[in-house]
Amino acid sequence: MSKLGNIGARLYRGEVGYDFIGKRMIWYGISILITITAIVGLSVRSLNMGIEFSGGAVFTTPKTSVSTEEARHRAESAANGHQAVAQKLGGGALRIQISGLDTKQALPVQEELAKDLNVPVKDVNTQLVGPSWGQQIADKAWLGLGIFMVLVVLYLAVAFEWRMALAALVALIHDLTITVGVYALVGFEVTPGTVIGLLTILGYSLYDTVVVFDSLKEASKDITKQNRFTYGEIANRSINGTLVRSINTTVVALLPVAGLLFVGGGVLGAGMLNDISLALFVGLAAGAYSSIFIATPLVADLKGREPQMQALAKRVLAKRAASAAKEAREEGQPDAAPADDEAEDAAVVGPRQQPASRSRGRGPSGKRR
Repeated sequence: MSKLGNIGARLYRGEVGYDFIGKRMIWYGISILITITAIVGLSVRSLNMGIEFSGGAVFTTPKTSVSTEEARHRAESAANGHQAVAQKLGGGALRIQISGLDTKQALPVQEELAKDLNVPVKDVNTQLVGPSWGQQIADKAWLGLGIFMVLVVLYLAVAFEWRMALAALVALIHDLTITVGVYALVGFEVTPGTVIGLLTILGYSLYDTVVVFDSLKEASKDITKQNRFTYGEIANRSINGTLVRSINTTVVALLPVAGLLFVGGGVLGAGMLNDISLALFVGLAAGAYSSIFIATPLVADLKGREPQMQALAKRVLAKRAASAAKEAREEGQPDAAPADDEAEDAAVVGPRQQPASRSRGRGPSGKRR
């Protein structure tokens, strides 16, 4: 068995482990700090919405030697300051997006681009996207996200319990906020590919969370009938038991996504790959983090407020205190209460050890008086 597999087996059996639940306030603080940073970034820079949402024109040129940066400057100059995004396509072609253009403005820009790039006007393909269509796409995206959230909460409430459903919902919102905040800070364009990536990461995040919840549900069955572990300790064992599995699935999922982001998007310059891969990369990492450090500790906090779980914790702690005191006595350490009992026994030990027939009416010689 490999070293990692051996560690995973020992984690599963509870022989080793890390106290995730006991240090939950640290994880909460880190998550709050990251979330605040994402919200500030979103407020300061805002999202760079693509023309699919804001409306505009897309110009596709034939092969040209002009760089993307130079093409962007020329496009913005031709469009009188409208924001432009230029991307290299296969074979040396260019795809130039200019937001906020209408039909009347698109034709002069097409002619100016053809002149600047030294290509025939008829070879510059122009597509217009109206803002109303983009608004419809945005509305459908929000609707799909809302339906997904409702179905997730209902499923988890039925399959597990409402506390787990609430914790999973908080984790999903946490992942979405961080991903959207990173998008704002990096400045990547938000396209329909971004929406696809966001919906995909919600599924991955939910998968990791459900794996831990399923282990916790099985381990906490009839928990009040035992006095060995509190609910928080069982939750901690569940996290450790599935830790290696969660790490493996996350790493395996992140490797191809990293290839899309850094090779496909960064080196090859494939435009929409950037939109999808950044959402997937950030979302997968945040989802793995939230399922371990946010969702399960939050469930342990909510369950720990129940009277039954509070009573269980008291019984477990009392039993451990009694066991510790017993071990201390067996090791010969003095204890005030047993010392008084021993003194009382010493005062009566003689008569108690005398047979009844010989303790009355006999002299020193043993004969009845």
